[in-house]
Amino acid sequence: MRRIVICCVALLVCGAATMQAADAQGYPGGGGQMPGGRGMGQPQPGADMPPSTATDKPDAAAKKAFKAGVKSLNRAREFQEVADKATNPDKKADALEKVNDAYGRALDQFTDALSNKGDMVEAWNYAAYVHLRLGAYNEAIDDYNHTLSIKPELLEAVEGRAEAFVGTDRLEQAKAAYMDLFNHAPALADQLMAVMQKWLQSHREAANGMRSADIDAFGKWLQERDGIAKQAAVSSAPR
Repeated sequence: MRRIVICCVALLVCGAATMQAADAQGYPGGGGQMPGGRGMGQPQPGADMPPSTATDKPDAAAKKAFKAGVKSLNRAREFQEVADKATNPDKKADALEKVNDAYGRALDQFTDALSNKGDMVEAWNYAAYVHLRLGAYNEAIDDYNHTLSIKPELLEAVEGRAEAFVGTDRLEQAKAAYMDLFNHAPALADQLMAVMQKWLQSHREAANGMRSADIDAFGKWLQERDGIAKQAAVSSAPR
C-alpha cells in the first residue's frame, strides 16, 4: 500500500514539473497560443483550472485588439487631416487611400475584439463609427443598435446612428433623434443639424429619388428647429 502512495505522489510531482515547463515556454498557463488562436495543451472541459482563466484570456485578447483598433482609427483621422489640407490631387488621393486602409484595419481589429468579448460596448460603438465614416450606413445602424442595446444612455451613439439614418434617407428617425439630443445634449444636436443641412443641400441639387415635396418639408422643419436652437442658445447665454 505504501508503495502505491509513493508512486501516486511521484506522478503528481512529475505532472507539476511538466506544467511548469509549459509555463516557461508560454503555453496555456503561461499565455502562449498556437496559430489560429487555440492554445497547445488546452485543459479539457471539467479539468481543474483557476476559475478566472476561462474569462481572463478572451478579455485580455479583446482589450489588446480594441487598443490596436483605436490606434488605427487615430491614424485614419491623421491621414484625413492630411487629405483635407492637400492641394495636390495626387497627394490628396494618396492620403484618402491611406484613410480607407486605416479604417479597414480598425474595423478588423474592433471585430476581433468583439469576437472575444461580444458585449464590449466601446468596440461596438467604434465599429459603428468606422462603418459610418466609410458610408456603410446600414452596417453602422446595426452596430449602433448593438451599442445602444448595451448602453442606451450613450448619446454619442444616438447621434451617430442618426447620421446613418440621414445617410439612408430615414428622415423621421433622424428627426426623432435630433429632438432627443436637443433636450439632453445640445452640442450633439448641433452636430446632427449640420449633417442634416448638408443632406438638404445635396438633395436640392440632386433629388436622388426623393420627392421634392418631402425635401421641401424637411427643409422647413430644419429651418424651424435651427431657429429654435439659436433662440435657446441666446436665452441660456450668461449675461
